[in-house]
Formats: sequence, structure tokens, C-alpha cells
Amino acid sequence: MPDTMTDSILIHNCTLLTAPNAPLLANASLQTKGDTIVAIGTTETMPQADTSQATTIIDGQGKLLMPGLINAHNHCAMTLFRGMADDLELATWLSKYIFPAEARHVNEEMVYHCSKLAAAEMIFSGTTTVADGYFFEGQAAQAFVDTGLRAIAAHGLIDFPAPGVPNPARNLETASEFLDEWQDKHPRITPAIFAHSPYTCSSETLQQAKRVATERQVPFFIHVAESSQEQAMIQAARGTSPIRHLNALGLLDPGTICIHCVWLDEEDLTLLAKTRAGVVVCPQSHLKLASGTAPVSAMIEHGIQVGLGTDGCASNNSLDMFREMDLLSKTQKLHTLNATSISARQALTCATINNAKLLGLGNIGQLRPGYKADLILLDMQQPHLTPCYNQDLLVYGANGADVHTVIIDGRMVMADKKIQTFDIETTMLEVRRLARQLAGSLH
Repeated sequence: MPDTMTDSILIHNCTLLTAPNAPLLANASLQTKGDTIVAIGTTETMPQADTSQATTIIDGQGKLLMPGLINAHNHCAMTLFRGMADDLELATWLSKYIFPAEARHVNEEMVYHCSKLAAAEMIFSGTTTVADGYFFEGQAAQAFVDTGLRAIAAHGLIDFPAPGVPNPARNLETASEFLDEWQDKHPRITPAIFAHSPYTCSSETLQQAKRVATERQVPFFIHVAESSQEQAMIQAARGTSPIRHLNALGLLDPGTICIHCVWLDEEDLTLLAKTRAGVVVCPQSHLKLASGTAPVSAMIEHGIQVGLGTDGCASNNSLDMFREMDLLSKTQKLHTLNATSISARQALTCATINNAKLLGLGNIGQLRPGYKADLILLDMQQPHLTPCYNQDLLVYGANGADVHTVIIDGRMVMADKKIQTFDIETTMLEVRRLARQLAGSLH
């Protein structure tokens, strides 16, 4: 489909939420030019909104305009494995199902089509930026370019034969080649490095991967402290916790993003705060795999920057960030037995401003003049969104199906719940074909 980026979009007559803690603004207008927000106000304060210069004019009557959501952890191509292996604990899920399926079925074609499917699901549900980590990540990055998403695309490393890297000794070489190809290749794509975990990567691999990420000034992601089994494994092998193991290797700093962090003690929390490493939690995945509940309230009390992601939909099984925000708040209330723990607005902050900061994308996550035009419109004319007193309803009442329009980088990616950038029907046909091949190999 043709690139539908417009010179200027004017959205008027809407309810506007510029940031999680800002008041809702009625009868509001927002104007973009190119990829940037240029003006925000009310009908009264923006009477000069230049309709003659607007290529696209959207009447926002009955709709709420807000920042696009950011999914800070995903394995997009794993849409192929959605529903393949449910109701299993993490170690069994990985060793008996996911790793064998990846060895047989993950290739360039699979990663491209299945990442496009994930992109569609995220666009439909209001996500405008994703941090992805997987194999053949160049194909995932191309899928994000073709669908219109903004993305951090992280090349995956693991210390055993993996799709695309049958010889683990070439891990770092392959990662460097990926960075060579994608650094500065496309304005919406930021390449990065993703080391799977401290139990699948040697200390040497972790240190070398972090060194490359630091030298190339790209983010470094790692799964860590996800389960009690991992905690016991690292304690037995290293005599310390997973977080303290990473710190001893020199991995913890503001450029490192630690995924999951369910099993943390006070010393771990202090280290994460001191080193200013980021944390991303995935509540629904933690629940489904019975990993536990990440101590997010304690993290925030320690001053740790906490973001939010869905994880891959093989362990979720949804990529809807509205559901994830709702679960983040409610699981923390249950975990602490404190109804004030992680408010709706804190959850929304995690999915927008915090995620933007963690990913090094400081010009998204809020609607402000000069920021990138990544924004979504929700259809509020629905029973479950009536009445709407404030933005808390977006966390506790809304869901991805309420998203009506998605604009990314000033480009109309979804209008009237129809994706504008690619043919989703063709993508679903391709993934169903791949799924038939996968299903045949399971018997």
C-alpha cells in the first residue's frame, strides 16, 4: 500500500490527554506537521488552526486523543506459537516446547510474516512503539518498517545453536553485522542487542555483548530474575542472585534494560537503583507462567525506572497494552494488599513516559509541541466507557478494541479501525500456512 504520511493532520473537537497526570482537556485540537506535533489547544485557544494547510482533518467528536502506547518487551515473531503450549511452568515451556519449535520453524520468512501479524495486533490495540528481541531480527525490523510501527529491534544472543546462528561462536559477529545494517538505516528503527538470560549465556558472552552495545551506543536487553528456578540455578552456579551476578560482570548501567525482575531481594533493589539500570515487567506473562509478581511498588520506592511490556504472545497470549496496564495495577494491589499501590495513572505512566525514557526515545510518550506525532484516538461512545470522569477509566475500563485511529510519526497507520499500511488479510493467510506446518510437526 502507498505511504500515507501527510504534510499536516488536524484533529479537533476531541477530548485530549497529553500525559498520564495531566487533566483531560475538552473541545481540544491538535495539529501535526510532518512527523511532529506543532500545536495543541482548545477550540477557543486554537482558533487559528490552519485547516487550509491540513491534508487530513479528523472530527474527534466522541473520541479521546492520547499518546500512543509503548510495548517495552516483546518477541513479535512468536505470534506463530500463540496457543501452542499453554498451562506450563517456564522451564518446561521453554525446554520441551518453545526451543524445539524454534529450532524447526524459525527462519527469515517466519520472522517477517509473524512480526507483521504482531504489528497488526499492536496497531489495532493502540501500540505505536515496540521493543522487540528475537532471531533474524533484520526481518522483524523490515516488518516494522513495512507496517509503520516505531521499534527498538534487538538481535538475540544465546549460547547454543540458534536459528540463523548455528554456531554460537558467531553470536557477536552476527550481532555486529545486524547493527551495521540497521544503525541509521531507518528513522523509526533503533537496533539493539538482546542477551537471552544469565542461564543461557555464559559470563563471557554477556560481557562481550554488553561491550558491543556500549561501543555502538545501543540498548542492551536481558531476561533476568524471572523465576524461582532461575534464582536457584544462578545461586548454585554463581553463589549469588541473578541481579548481583550481572552487576559483578559490569552489566548494570543506564544502558541495560532488565526484563521481568520478579525475584528480587532488598540488595537487588538497591543495586538496580544505584546503577540506574532499567526494568521492564510483563504482568500477564508472569501470571500465566506462575513466575510470581514483580515487586513494582518496591522498585518505584527505590527510585528504579520501571516500564511495561507484554512479552511474546506465546506466554501472554495477548499484545494488548490496555490489558497489561490494568493487570499491572491490580496485581500490585493484590501483591501488597494495598489498594493505593500502583495507581491507574502510574500504570499509564509506565506504558508511555517511562517506557520512552527506558528505550532512549525521549520525544515520544507524551503529546507536546515538538514531540513525535505518535498518537491514538479511542472511541468513547460505548457503554463500558460511559461516563468518563478522568483517565483512570482508560486503565480500568478501556481495551485495545476501543482504538479507532492510530498515527505514527505523522503517518495515518489506522483509520476507522482499518489498517492503512499493509494488507492484514494476506499476512494472516501466510501465518495460517506456517501454523499448519507447525501443527503437522507436533504429531
